[in-house]
Amino acid sequence: MSTKKVPLRQCIGCGEMKNKKEMIRVLKTSEDSFVLDGTGRKNGRGAYLCPSMECFKKAVKSKGLERSFKMSIPKEVYEALEREMEQFG
Repeated sequence: MSTKKVPLRQCIGCGEMKNKKEMIRVLKTSEDSFVLDGTGRKNGRGAYLCPSMECFKKAVKSKGLERSFKMSIPKEVYEALEREMEQFG
């Protein structure tokens, strides 16, 4: 029997590799807006975060989102994502 491969993703905050299902996906849509994708199935470019405020704050400080999406991200986007993260936590 072959074992099913578990998809791993790296957190842009702490840098740990974890199971994709344990993480929250930050999604950049085709309209250049940013949302949290709880399902992990929406279309667009994604970056992954652990579901903790600590990792979110590390990602903001280290500009993890800006590196992942190869663009500068306005402060309002971080504030909106922070409000969404609070609902997940």
